[in-house]
Amino acid sequence: MFDHVKFGVSDYSASRAFYLQALAPLGVKAGAEGSPAYGIELFVDGHVSTLCLFQTDEKPAHLHLAFVAQTREQVDAFHRAALAAGGADNGPPGLRPNYHANYYAAFVTDPDGHNIEAVCHAPGA
Repeated sequence: MFDHVKFGVSDYSASRAFYLQALAPLGVKAGAEGSPAYGIELFVDGHVSTLCLFQTDEKPAHLHLAFVAQTREQVDAFHRAALAAGGADNGPPGLRPNYHANYYAAFVTDPDGHNIEAVCHAPGA
């Protein structure tokens, strides 16, 4: 749906480490990277969309990013990895039937307080 999303972070090193570790279970990898002011592109093999982070002193509004997970196990692994990377729990893995019957998601907050989600829309095994 998008080519790339780029947003500023207050501590580039901490956010870079957080996103690489938290999103690894979803297949996300580091791509092009420059100085902290340029930032880093994060991507998944075979997809053209990227998520870009860069260092800034500006105070951006909180952001909600939802990442696609192919399985519920990936959602669980994302949540564990994000907590291990220093994220804070913002909703443990589980069904969210208020969205739809198979909406399985987990939520964490990143080092800047952004709401980061992994979601699987597939029915359970």
